[in-house]
Amino acid sequence: MKNRFFRNGIIPAIIAGVLLLVPCSLSGQGSKTNFSGSWVYNAEKSSTGQQPGAPGRGGFGGGDFTATQEGNSLTVERAMRTPDGTTNTVTSKYTLDGKESVNTTQRGESKSVATWSPDGKKLTIKTTRTLNMGGESRTVNSEEVWNLNDPKTLTIEMTMPSPQGERKMTSVYTKK
Repeated sequence: MKNRFFRNGIIPAIIAGVLLLVPCSLSGQGSKTNFSGSWVYNAEKSSTGQQPGAPGRGGFGGGDFTATQEGNSLTVERAMRTPDGTTNTVTSKYTLDGKESVNTTQRGESKSVATWSPDGKKLTIKTTRTLNMGGESRTVNSEEVWNLNDPKTLTIEMTMPSPQGERKMTSVYTKK
C-alpha cells in the first residue's frame, strides 16, 4: 500500500506542497523594521540639498522627533519652533498598510501613503501637502525613504520637486 501512494504521486505531491507553503508562510511573517524611539538630528552626517551656507532644517520638517510604531501605525511627534520663538508640537500619524493617511496642521493638509520594501527593511512615505501661505494655496509632493542603518542610526532620504529641479535631502538621526 505504501508503494502505491508513492507510485501514484500522492505522497510526493503532499511533500512538494508543504515545501512550497513553508517559504511562503515564513515570508508572510517577515518582520518589519520598527522605527520607534527618540531621534536626534545629526547635522554633520546629513545633507540638506541646499547651497552651502543656506539655512536648512533637519529631516522632513524639522530636527529631533519621537516615533511610536505599533502594528500598522506610525506616529511622529516633532517640536517645531515658530517664527515668534514659541514651540508647537506637530503630530503626524501614518498607516503602514498602504492606505492613505490624512494629517492636518495650521498650514494645511497632508495626504500620505506608506509602503514597505519587499524585505520589510525600508519604509517609503509618499505625501501630497496642500499648504496655505499668505492667502495662497500650494501643493507640494514628497517622497521619504526611512532606513534603519543599525539599531541607533536612522536615515531618511527625501526627494521633492522644486523650481530648480528635483531636490534631494538625506537626514541622519541618532537614537537617544
